[in-house]
Amino acid sequence: MIYNEIERLMRELDDEAQARHLMRFFKCGPGEYGEGDRFLGIRCPQTREIVKRYRHEAELADTLRLVESPWHEIRLAGFLLMIEIFNRYRKKKDEEGMHTTVACYIESIPRGNNWDLVDMVAPKILGVWLIDHPEERELLDRFAAMDDSLWHQRVAVVTNWMLIRDGIYADTFRIAEMMLHHPHDLIHKATGWMLREVGKRGGMTQLLDFLDRYATTMPRTMLRYAIEKFPDPLRHHYLTLR
Repeated sequence: MIYNEIERLMRELDDEAQARHLMRFFKCGPGEYGEGDRFLGIRCPQTREIVKRYRHEAELADTLRLVESPWHEIRLAGFLLMIEIFNRYRKKKDEEGMHTTVACYIESIPRGNNWDLVDMVAPKILGVWLIDHPEERELLDRFAAMDDSLWHQRVAVVTNWMLIRDGIYADTFRIAEMMLHHPHDLIHKATGWMLREVGKRGGMTQLLDFLDRYATTMPRTMLRYAIEKFPDPLRHHYLTLR
C-alpha cells in the first residue's frame, strides 16, 4: 500500500535535533495547545517532495491511514495528499469525488491538531468546495460553535481565506463576530488575519464598518492583525479608540 511506502520513506528522514526544535515551535509542552504531539524532525519541503512523488497514485484510503499516524509530519503528508486528490477530482469536474474528499477531510479534522495542519489544508479543500456550495456554509457556524474543539474553530475561521479570494466576505464577518470573545490567542490571530485579507482583497469598506462596531471590544491581538496593513494614521485611530 502507498501509505506504507510513504511512512517508510518519512521514518528514514527522522532528525532528533530538528524534532526537538519543532516540538518547541509547535508548543507541544505540558499545558500548551500542541501538548503530546510527536515529531520526526522532517522539514516541510521534504514532506512536500514525498507527497509530490505519490500524488497521482495515492487514494483516499491512503490519506486516512496517514492522518491516523502519531507523527505530526506523517499526518501532514496525509492531509497534503488529500488536497492533491481533491484537485484531481476537481480537474475532472467529478462532483461526487470532490464531495467524498470533503467528507473525508471533515472526518479527519480532529487529526489536524495544530495550526499548520489546519491552515495549509482547510482553505484548499473545504474553502474551495464552499465557494460553489453556499448552502453548506452553515458548517462554518457549526464548527465555530464547537467550544470543545479549538481546531474545528480554527477551521471555521481560516476556511474563509478562499471565499475571501473569490470576493465573498459575509461568512468571514459572521464567523469573526462569533469569535469576538474567544479565549484563545490562536483564534484571535486567525480571525484578525482573515479580516486583514478582506481589506486587502476589495472589502475595505465592509472591514471599516466592522471595526467601527467592534474595535473597542475585540481582543487586542485580533485588532492588531486586522489593521496591520493600514496607513499609520488609520491604524493609530483604531488602536486608540475607547
